[in-house]
Amino acid sequence: MKLFSNTLGDGPQNLIIMHGLFGMSDNWQSLGKKWSSSFRVHLLDMRNHGRSPHSDEFSYELMADDLLEYMVDQKISEAHILGHSMGGKVAMLFSVLNPERCLSLIVADIAPKPYEPHHQDVISALQSLDLNSIERRSEAQEKFGPDLEPGVRQFLLKSLYWEEKERMNWRFNLTVIAREIEKVGEGLPPNAYFDRPTLFLRGGDSWYIKDEDLTEIESHYPQAELITIPEAGHWLHAQQPQKFFEEVSDFLSRQ
Repeated sequence: MKLFSNTLGDGPQNLIIMHGLFGMSDNWQSLGKKWSSSFRVHLLDMRNHGRSPHSDEFSYELMADDLLEYMVDQKISEAHILGHSMGGKVAMLFSVLNPERCLSLIVADIAPKPYEPHHQDVISALQSLDLNSIERRSEAQEKFGPDLEPGVRQFLLKSLYWEEKERMNWRFNLTVIAREIEKVGEGLPPNAYFDRPTLFLRGGDSWYIKDEDLTEIESHYPQAELITIPEAGHWLHAQQPQKFFEEVSDFLSRQ
């Protein structure tokens, strides 16, 4: 699949960034601009998200293949790979399948372990929203109801756009994501292994990476570092962007 990307900067090395579930490349625009002074930054829209094609097929194996196809098309032999949440799972799988193409790996707030499905409240809220009856984004926010946190609602609404005059739609493929949601929680294969510099970052208020997960992380990534960003949850790059930028930049400067 040919992925949509926004490229910034013209540095000597490539930095590829992949967003999480229900996200898109625009979520990383501000940080991407900051890194573009040192790197050629590629902000990707994953399949079924943003401006990339929609497909009935959705899996980590396919998304890793999409990334490889992108690198081949762009004539990128190797790159630093950064992924958040779902994008982090893609980055992890890609690194073990194509280690020669990964200068380093950066994973934001996700572990290699499997996760139980836990997005049903978001999916239910999205499915209950009748876009045909909505004329403004603010109206969509009101009709989400009280079950979703304000920050989650704001995040989701960034993907709401005018598909046609007087017709709004989501930039993500809600039908396929809802059908395949269990795949989003899949863990890495037991024998997955990547022995190059790796940075895991977690939000201090997030439950996605626990202290006891470090043993499993190191079994797959023996060079892994784990850094906790305080006063941040799962969207640590949006909640503490400066601290996130500093930690990632420090890691990249040492490679």
